[in-house]
Amino acid sequence: MEPLTEKQIRSSFVNASRREATQAVLPALDTLDWDRLDYLGWRDRKAPLVAYAVVPVDGTPTGVLLRSTDAKERIRRNAVCAWCEDVVVTDDVSLYVARRAGASGRRGNTVGTLICTHFLCSRNVRRPLTRTEAGDDAEGRREQILAARVAGLRERSARFVAEVLRDA
Repeated sequence: MEPLTEKQIRSSFVNASRREATQAVLPALDTLDWDRLDYLGWRDRKAPLVAYAVVPVDGTPTGVLLRSTDAKERIRRNAVCAWCEDVVVTDDVSLYVARRAGASGRRGNTVGTLICTHFLCSRNVRRPLTRTEAGDDAEGRREQILAARVAGLRERSARFVAEVLRDA
């Protein structure tokens, strides 16, 4: 992912008011490993039920404001993140809901999905292969499988943002 500035992030939100975008508590941008991120996602330190994701859609950073259920009420059963689809880390997934963009969102319409609670999808898709995934040819298939995982994460996260933008 291309490094983003504070101004780029704040202006990228499609389902947040100017006030919400201005008040967003951003992560420390200078500490991020942008080369290993497929999207930028974080929880608001001051408002733990609020989260944000900035996803490249057709080369343009597109931000969405998300809300989660109470952090203590996270999904207690194992679930698979809809973005990274990691089958190893299944115990730290939360339901996030985004208000739709435009008039649809102002009418209260939302869209939700299961996402890794702390937005570690980029790390999850780059994890070592399990024996089941690798089969007998772990080294030969590793790059191919990792590339497919990364492409899948990028496509699914962009599809969610497109759903937020639908009918806007």
